[in-house]
Amino acid sequence: MGLFSTTMNALKRGLSRTRETMGSPLNRLLKGQRIDADAIDAIEACLLQADVGTRATDEIIATMRSDAAAGKMDRGEEAIDFLQTQLAERLGEQTPLATTNERPLVILVAGVNGVGKTTSVAKIAHALRAEGRSVLLAAADTFRAGAVEQLVIWGDRLGVDVVRGTTGADPAAVVWDAMDAALARDVDVLLVDTAGRMHTEQGLMRQLTKIRDVLAKRIPSAPHEVLLVLDATQGQNAFVQAHHFTEAIDVSGIFLAKLDGTAKGGIVVAIATELGIPVKLVGVGERPEDVEPFDPPAFVAGMFE
Repeated sequence: MGLFSTTMNALKRGLSRTRETMGSPLNRLLKGQRIDADAIDAIEACLLQADVGTRATDEIIATMRSDAAAGKMDRGEEAIDFLQTQLAERLGEQTPLATTNERPLVILVAGVNGVGKTTSVAKIAHALRAEGRSVLLAAADTFRAGAVEQLVIWGDRLGVDVVRGTTGADPAAVVWDAMDAALARDVDVLLVDTAGRMHTEQGLMRQLTKIRDVLAKRIPSAPHEVLLVLDATQGQNAFVQAHHFTEAIDVSGIFLAKLDGTAKGGIVVAIATELGIPVKLVGVGERPEDVEPFDPPAFVAGMFE
């Protein structure tokens, strides 16, 4: 599924605060300078401040100290190149959204309260519509008052139909009806918006499993994509959320929202290094079109340039 194309300028703008915290200080510190113990300590502090994570930072810094001691790295420019290479390697290659020959492609979207989950669903729907794909939204957040109405407003703005129930209705029943409608209308993509929940709310976490099972009863391979929306501004808290959600459901990718509002964009590296979950999409603004596919080389370049 060739979902959108990366716009380097948009991604670079979205990383402006992370760049101010990490890339720009490192460029000022290192360019034209020799590498010594103090410089490596400063590099370590910048990586941790950007929430690159303890494990990735420790591994990168250990290699830098070893290379510097062996005379393999003595110029600041070499250190910058090394950092960019190390970060890119940890992020791996670009991982697109799932594809399927079946219709509809089913995307289940989950996350905790307040991360921008419903807005992220709307952004995905907008991008799909822009590519000429037919989309149906399932308002399976029947737990939070006003949640269904919020998605309906987005649907009206985007010209996308919404299958909904009443507040307090069984979300699995809403999803069943949405799958019925998607199959009957032969739509390309069914996007399922679920209730925000903390990983400690066991009843709501079991509800997610039930929704997944209902989808699989209609199409055995569904959901084809399970996206976890994380708030980039939460840094390491986002990492903890990803860890717990992965234990409960088979998360296949991350939608990193609010990247434009954080200096902690390095959390992407922590998630990739320690959990092995690919970041697939990033939110870089508040408009429906402010979403980008995650491009690791462009992301790393945007952190430094």
